Parts: sequence; C-alpha cells; structure tokens
Amino acid sequence: MTKVLIVDDEQDIVSFMKDSLQDHGYEVLTAYNSEKALQLLAREPELIILDVMMPGMDGFELCEMIREHIDCPIIFLSARGSVEDRIKGLMVGGDDYLVKPFSMRELHARIMAHLRHEQRRAKKPAKQLYFGHLMIDLDGYAVFYQNKQIAFTTKEFELIKFLALHAGQVFSREQIYEKIWGYDAEGDASTVTEHIKKIRAKLADFNTDSSYIATVWGVGYKWEKQ
Repeated sequence: MTKVLIVDDEQDIVSFMKDSLQDHGYEVLTAYNSEKALQLLAREPELIILDVMMPGMDGFELCEMIREHIDCPIIFLSARGSVEDRIKGLMVGGDDYLVKPFSMRELHARIMAHLRHEQRRAKKPAKQLYFGHLMIDLDGYAVFYQNKQIAFTTKEFELIKFLALHAGQVFSREQIYEKIWGYDAEGDASTVTEHIKKIRAKLADFNTDSSYIATVWGVGYKWEKQ
C-alpha cells in the first residue's frame, strides 16, 4: 500500500484529502505542523503533499529540511499561485505545485503521475547518489556538494563510488585495495588509508559536519548512511 504524508495546518482540508486518498487505497499519514512532519519521515512516505502557508516554519523551509532526509515526490498546495511562488516551490525541492482551491480528481491524477515516474526511475540503474547535500555522479566521475564540484583523482573517486554504492557495509583495507587497485597491483593496503585521509580532507573543506567515511576500528571502513 502506497504511503502518502499530508502536511497542512487546516484540519478540515487534511481530513477531506485523507478520506479521499484512503478511498483510493493509499495509506495516509497526517501532520498539522512541521515538527510532526519531520518525525513522520521515519515512516518513509512515498509521496508528500505539503502546504506552503503554515505557522512557524513554512512549507518552503520544511521542504528544504525534508530533502536532507528523503527523496520522494513532493506536491505543494498553496493559495499563493503567483509565478514567483511556483518557481520557488520547485527550486527548494518540490516536484509539483497545485493552487488552492483544487480538484481532488486533479490531485489524484498528479499523484499517480509522480508515482509512475518513481516506478520507472526505480527500474533504471542509479546514475547519481545523494547523501544530504552531497551528490555523486557515477557516470561523470564527479562529486558535488551543494552544486559545487569537489576535485578528486580517479582512484579517489573509484574508492568513494565503491563505498557509497555499499553504504553502511564495512570493508577491510585489503578488500578495498583489491577492489580498486587489483590483485596484481604494486603496493599494499596502507595505500587505502592514505587515500581515505585525502578524501576526508577534501570533503571537510565543503562540509565539516560529516566525514562520510567512518572508521570501524579493527575492521575497516564504511560509507555512512545519511
């Protein structure tokens, strides 16, 4: 059952949308404020319907925070329908923008369209990996933090790619060396340590809050899940 999160401070609208979506077979989570919405991200919704005008943190700010944790489609709902508002909604990470008052038929159609797109995307091999604001372009051999490219050597990138594709899994230095440099390469596993030091230093120039590569003492290294 597809899980949809509705975030809106108008309880009557939330109740109306919830009933309609449940009638169409969706599991519906509801939040009337940003704090509750952030808590419900742990339930891993597959689509989020997000109001713009809420007390405290508005929908635009909340969307930016959500994008640090989850990559599902976000449909904005708002009484503000100017071109500037629509553009802002898309720029902060939204996928669609629907102006109130709206038709539930249209909302259902947009939900279905976004879910179909996600299903098609899931069938394709990933070309980019996202870890918060860090993006790894697998085909382009490039790493970006908030759209700024971080310069890595080919071997450094291959090491990043290998660990990131297996985020959370621990590998010994020997396993990493054999994977990146090969069985017959001249050198030893200490090369891995030196490369990871350089990678960490370069990443720290852009983000001091996360090292991305964690040391598991006595075992090896792993790429941290964000």
